[in-house]
Amino acid sequence: MEKINIQTLKESLKYLESKQRQLNRMHETDSRSLESIIKYTKKDMIERFNLLDFDSYIKQEIENTDTFISIVKSIIETNS
Repeated sequence: MEKINIQTLKESLKYLESKQRQLNRMHETDSRSLESIIKYTKKDMIERFNLLDFDSYIKQEIENTDTFISIVKSIIETNS
């Protein structure tokens, strides 16, 4: 993975983490739109950065955002 891709992946990860924190704070309010943003962001990250090439199990963890974030952090660390 090129250096510029790592930087862009880090920025995408920060965005995803911020949306996940926002979702966690919302508790009882209607959070469907935020959940949609998170779901789209994860799918976009997998496709744009070819994350399946780095971790074949990431697709299985797409439903669990915290685990997904951990996997992406690991990919970044390994490729930095």
